[in-house]
Amino acid sequence: MTGPQTTPRQPVHLAVYDTFADWETGHATAFLARGGYEVRTVGATRSAVTSIGGLRVQPDLALDGLDPADAALLILPGADRWDTGDELAPFAGAARAFLDAGVPVAAICGATAGLARAGLLDDREHTSAAAPYLAATGYGGAARYVERDAVTDRGLITAGPTEPVAFAREVLGLLGVFEGELLDAWYRLFHHSDPAAYAQLSAADGDE
Repeated sequence: MTGPQTTPRQPVHLAVYDTFADWETGHATAFLARGGYEVRTVGATRSAVTSIGGLRVQPDLALDGLDPADAALLILPGADRWDTGDELAPFAGAARAFLDAGVPVAAICGATAGLARAGLLDDREHTSAAAPYLAATGYGGAARYVERDAVTDRGLITAGPTEPVAFAREVLGLLGVFEGELLDAWYRLFHHSDPAAYAQLSAADGDE
């Protein structure tokens, strides 16, 4: 059930900041790591941050040292601070740099609002917690909002706070950790507790 064991060309970067929602990215980062990707944390600085669940995290690198050329993906979790000012705007700026460089970005919950304020959702299909939540940002992409558990469009993954498994499904599929029927089985197992999906994944694990 670990997915293909690959040798990653670049690490995945997980943004961390005070009040980041630690439950939103756990499925994605766990199975990225099990699939052979190094997961590195990036903060505004190297100073420790505290998640909404009280976990203290020491970032591996600071935002000013983040280079899209050295990354496979940037993950932006939600956080209370996305909605309380411009403190996290530099992370939205990093997302723009990644997308401009052709490197994918995955944003969930409050991070989608940060990207909306930065104009990154204006010309891409996307989703979030709810359409009115993003509309409150005054962004120009309301017509591209999609009522779906998670959306991928031109290298940008978006999801709402209640869909960490669907968010992970999009991430794992984009980076090839699981594909096709195995990706569907992984989602059915972790979202629907489908025992047949567990058997399918276990059988595939035994075939490796």
